[in-house]
Amino acid sequence: MLNEETYRQLVDMKMYGLAASFNEYLEQTDKDELTFEERFGMMVDREHAERQERRLKYRLNKAKLREEASVEDIDYRHPRGLDRSVMQRLSMCKWVPNHEHIIITGKTGLGKTWLACALANKACRQGYTSLYVRVPRMLQDIYVAHADGTYPKVMNRLAKPDVLIVDDLGLSPLSDTERRDLLEVIEDRQGRRATIVTSQLEVKHWHEVIGEPTIADAILDRLVSGAHRIDLSGKSMRPKRRGKEKS
Repeated sequence: MLNEETYRQLVDMKMYGLAASFNEYLEQTDKDELTFEERFGMMVDREHAERQERRLKYRLNKAKLREEASVEDIDYRHPRGLDRSVMQRLSMCKWVPNHEHIIITGKTGLGKTWLACALANKACRQGYTSLYVRVPRMLQDIYVAHADGTYPKVMNRLAKPDVLIVDDLGLSPLSDTERRDLLEVIEDRQGRRATIVTSQLEVKHWHEVIGEPTIADAILDRLVSGAHRIDLSGKSMRPKRRGKEKS
């Protein structure tokens, strides 16, 4: 009865790994094979590993990444100008605590979103928080937030993650309100958090799509200066990836 009560208490405290290890120990016949310290250490290791796994699942769920991608699955065989050494450096995630930005550009089908999600996934596995947003949806949400009084909440949601993916910048010209909102998002994160921006347009064309020169200069100064640049080129990978989501 004492063992059952101990098991229930561990479950009540949400120490599921320790509870499972304890239950397995009770069912073993060779209980004296290990010392108390060795067996207790193994139980604690399992509890720690399971807590880490739960935290990772929580971070990935909150990140809402569009692609199930990982840096280990990057395909360097497809000719698209992707530098293995650059990706390996970025995979170390030092750019996250340094609050550095990454810009990924290239035509549709070259895997920009996939690469961004792979880097964010690795950041999550390193213990950082991430969030994926598409520019059109993000700006629409901010527009609505201006009207319904949730603007501070929406902006805080975009400012808080360690890594924010801003996907599909430049699909269409920005209105005055949209470019000012975009500037606020970037300004809130500048020097505080890391941001990944993807775009079909080369950076030199961003001025045109953003519009008003002063605001465009402010956005580009904060995003581009010191950013890691990944410029993809070549043929679309989508025919190759059909039926197999891998970049």
